[in-house]
Amino acid sequence: MSLKITKKHNRHLNNPFPSKPKSLPFKHGTLFLNSQTTLPPHQIFPIGNDFELIWRSENGGRVSISHKSNPTRSIWSTVPGRSFISTAMAETEVEESRGSFIIKDKNVQFICNHQTIEEIKVLKSQTAFEFESGFLEFQSESPVLLITGRVFGMKKNKKPLLQKWESVEKDVCSYVNYFILFDQKNSNQIGFQVKIGKPNVVNVKLSPKIYRGHFRKLTRPRRIRIRLWGRRRHQVVTDSSNEEENVAMKEKNGLGFGFFNRICVTYSSERNERFFGFGEQFSHMDFKGRKVPIFVQEQGIGRGDQPITFAANLVSYRAGGDWSTTYAPSPFYMTSKMRSLYLEGYDYSVFDLTHDDSVQIQIHGDSVEGRILYGNSPSELIEQFTESIGRPPVLPDWIISGAIVGMQGGTNSVKNVWEELVAYDVPISAFWLQDWVGERKTVIGSQLWWNWEVDETRYQGWKELIRDLSVKHIKVMTYCNPCLAPMDRKVDARRNLFEEAKKLDILVKDKNGEAYMVPNTAFDVGMLDLTHPHTATWFKKILHEMVDDGVRGWMADFGEGLPVDACIYSGEDPISAHNRYPELWAQINREFTEEWKSKLIGKEKEDPSESLVFFMRSGFRNSPKWAMLFWEGDQMVSWQANDGIKSAVVGLLSSGLCGYAFNHSDIGGYCGVNLPFFKYRRDEELLLRWMELNAFTTIFRTHEGNKPSVNSQFYSNQKTLTHFARFAKVYKAWKFYRVQLVKEASEKGLPVCRHLFLHYPNDDHVHSLTYEQFLVGEEILVVPTLDKHRKNVKAYFPVGESCVWKHIWTGDLYDIQGSEALIEAPIGYPAIFVKDGSVVGENFLRNLREFSIL
Repeated sequence: MSLKITKKHNRHLNNPFPSKPKSLPFKHGTLFLNSQTTLPPHQIFPIGNDFELIWRSENGGRVSISHKSNPTRSIWSTVPGRSFISTAMAETEVEESRGSFIIKDKNVQFICNHQTIEEIKVLKSQTAFEFESGFLEFQSESPVLLITGRVFGMKKNKKPLLQKWESVEKDVCSYVNYFILFDQKNSNQIGFQVKIGKPNVVNVKLSPKIYRGHFRKLTRPRRIRIRLWGRRRHQVVTDSSNEEENVAMKEKNGLGFGFFNRICVTYSSERNERFFGFGEQFSHMDFKGRKVPIFVQEQGIGRGDQPITFAANLVSYRAGGDWSTTYAPSPFYMTSKMRSLYLEGYDYSVFDLTHDDSVQIQIHGDSVEGRILYGNSPSELIEQFTESIGRPPVLPDWIISGAIVGMQGGTNSVKNVWEELVAYDVPISAFWLQDWVGERKTVIGSQLWWNWEVDETRYQGWKELIRDLSVKHIKVMTYCNPCLAPMDRKVDARRNLFEEAKKLDILVKDKNGEAYMVPNTAFDVGMLDLTHPHTATWFKKILHEMVDDGVRGWMADFGEGLPVDACIYSGEDPISAHNRYPELWAQINREFTEEWKSKLIGKEKEDPSESLVFFMRSGFRNSPKWAMLFWEGDQMVSWQANDGIKSAVVGLLSSGLCGYAFNHSDIGGYCGVNLPFFKYRRDEELLLRWMELNAFTTIFRTHEGNKPSVNSQFYSNQKTLTHFARFAKVYKAWKFYRVQLVKEASEKGLPVCRHLFLHYPNDDHVHSLTYEQFLVGEEILVVPTLDKHRKNVKAYFPVGESCVWKHIWTGDLYDIQGSEALIEAPIGYPAIFVKDGSVVGENFLRNLREFSIL
């Protein structure tokens, strides 16, 4: 099927209300049984040693899966009488502009939304079964369950009236064989794989012989090998023969010979079931009633908040984004009914949750793999998920000990601010100097030279500055990304990394084989081809030079902008490669940190202060395995819900449910606008409230924003400096607990900052919470002030374990579960509670008193 890509990078006037993603229509199909199928009305089939699938024929037939320890509780089931596999042909249309994408299904053909079940059987140990013109082989240490049959479409205006094959056979216009394999991965996970065969279009009645799936065999049978057990995480399907079976298809709308390239998996849900997850989401926590696309991209400027979204879309196509756009999506969810599922692979997918009684996952491709998880609580499900995808390492002590001071301006500016911070007794962990490479002025503000070497004109005495700070146990952190800008206009550049990468042939290419110049913000750049075998080695040398100067951390920015028409070394589908790219970017950085640490000797090797840290904004499902730390990207300097301070809380909590255990936002936000009719400037109150919020996240880090001169800064005046010092100390006061939570995250995948659903899943009111409040671990309850001029907040005390919550500033106790209270929260005294009498609470309060905060 064709892929149509429309580039809209350089359009200066655009529709301020751009179109939305368009996926296949959600069509309910009917489930049929072949008259020759011998399934009894009720049968139980084992899946491995710990799971079972139950078949029931009443109400049209359904299958459900449960864990043998709790056989009455279904963890996945189909809707009675409805098909659970469907397929179609469609064209893919992608509109792209500067890291923003919209994907649409166009010219949809041959929708096969009805399904037959031909056989359900258990396969044991080493065996093979025939699928179309070949054999499927597998090896498993426990029973594997196979379901086979056919999905088919009806002639126009024809609908099945009875669930009998004989009544619809004559009206079938297209069909395809399928199989589903269920295999146990471990005691709490089932793997599933759906595969669609070759298409058939017919205009005559299907004979019983054809229906039973007997095809003319190829002269040389194909063997499809599926690995179901062993060290490799993903099942691998390979076709060892290049021969193909000819299938007669009629040309329709210019499609010609084609294949089914959409799979839909449909299964049951409940009207009151809440869906959480899907990676780092910024507008919603519960996604029931929505379609959730899973595609890495820019989060957008405004994301629906007005008038900024209107303005952003007007001047740059789709730059405003919407509620679904995110740097770090994940095809994973958990529900209020303790059901959980995730997809493997990197194909574009859409989770359609718009129906009360069902879920439909739409995948671009002719196969899909994933896992169904079993757990009795949200924390168990997170543990199960992160056991498979990976967990972050323990963060070094230095980065969670004090403030990360983000600033720019050069050596003298750093020294001047350092002196002020010392005068205000601010606990400092590091200076994060993103402009270490030099500053360039562009139409969107102050930006960097994307050439990863120090600009010694701006930072005179660079190594001496690093040494001076190190003596006071303060680290220096920098910035890089996987893109390189030509250095023709930078007169003092010692190296031209863009030209070096171009000569090494390790840049992403366009269709003509030339370096793909990707429009990104205000200038064009070349992107590193992270699939090329030489890229990692070359880039690690650049990181090594930076670290040899004494740098101990950096922002590994971007990773979300690989064009979907790019030509990359691996030759893989660029849409799938687009979703995989941020994981590869994280992997290179992580490998470098591990390799560098392994080469240290003696005391330096054991010294945690010598550990390196990098933090990222882009990601996908497996990013928690590779990235050490995340930040939420470029929020607006505003109070708004979709892209301001409130969205920072939602992003923090939603990502935490998906394995992103360590996350934080820029204090004060990043994106400001200073146009005649659109002004978004960081005011002082917003900055102070954001300081209060981030004092309870994993990292306490400032950012001057894209327009520093119009933003209030922590160093702006005595009030901002005093407030910054106060909440840097508040942050330090619970470091002892943060150390525990960081260790727990590395062992179990549980986030530092937690939505209340994680520990109070049976409280219905908790399900509706978004940014209003959150937990730090289990012991601290934070109710941030997120509205301008607001002096009080409404706190909710959840139903669950019996405990009394103590207000840290007044000592007031709140012991009525399921109750709300209006809490005074003037600036400097946010609504924070600890469990009364707990060790964590008492130690936190004691430290606050020692720091003269209480």
